[in-house]
Amino acid sequence: MLTDRAMLDLSDGASIAAALDAHRPWAVINAAGWVRVDEAEDAESACFAVNCVGATGLAIAASARGIPTVSFSSDLVFDGTRDRSYTEADTCAPLGAYGRSKAAMEAAIGALAGQNLIVRTAAFFSPWGQHNFAVHAVEALAAGRRFAAAKDQIVSPAYVPDLCNAVLDERIGGTDGILHVANQGAVHWADFAVAVAEACGLLAALVDPVPGAVFGWKAARPPHVPLASRCMPSLESALQAFAASPEVLERIARAGQSAKALQSA
Repeated sequence: MLTDRAMLDLSDGASIAAALDAHRPWAVINAAGWVRVDEAEDAESACFAVNCVGATGLAIAASARGIPTVSFSSDLVFDGTRDRSYTEADTCAPLGAYGRSKAAMEAAIGALAGQNLIVRTAAFFSPWGQHNFAVHAVEALAAGRRFAAAKDQIVSPAYVPDLCNAVLDERIGGTDGILHVANQGAVHWADFAVAVAEACGLLAALVDPVPGAVFGWKAARPPHVPLASRCMPSLESALQAFAASPEVLERIARAGQSAKALQSA
């Protein structure tokens, strides 16, 4: 079942205990967290409280009850200085507050007894959420607008349906420890935008590859953080599924209609 903050507050041990005792789940998958990477630079303690302290408190309470857990980490625990894909055994070296909160969570939960899986993933995208890179690219390109994307930051995107299926399979199968879960493939953000355009039948020439520095992000981004992942389909197949989804097709049609209306106004 799904819970919200009213049902299970990660900052309140009593709330965590009450929810676990009431529902006795077969596993706990913690998808909550502080996700605002740049804002974390000015609010590191608040980010740490959610991403490390709260997540660890939930894992401790679940482990005490014999309930397996899944927690999510990020490619931002790495500094991006290696010239190969990162593996689960590579040492964390985060560049910013968000990455430090996730690295601390990994260390804390990794030291617990019990069945605890920590999933490192990155650049996740889906047809449903408004706030993901692929959807932003679709809406801009379908409306005929240019779309700038970083040409100097390499990542391994994760398609949310593939991610969910893989994580559930690993949890049911009893996998514990740290696991990288991303679609097989590594791209910089500009190439990712081009691949989205091509999969969706949009004009890839509208994508502008630019240095990441032009975006003025407060938090430093690692330049090269592809994740070695063995349990996910290819990025190409993920993009095909994304492009064929009714939600993306509707977004493309809606953006195209809005562009035509503006041109005729």
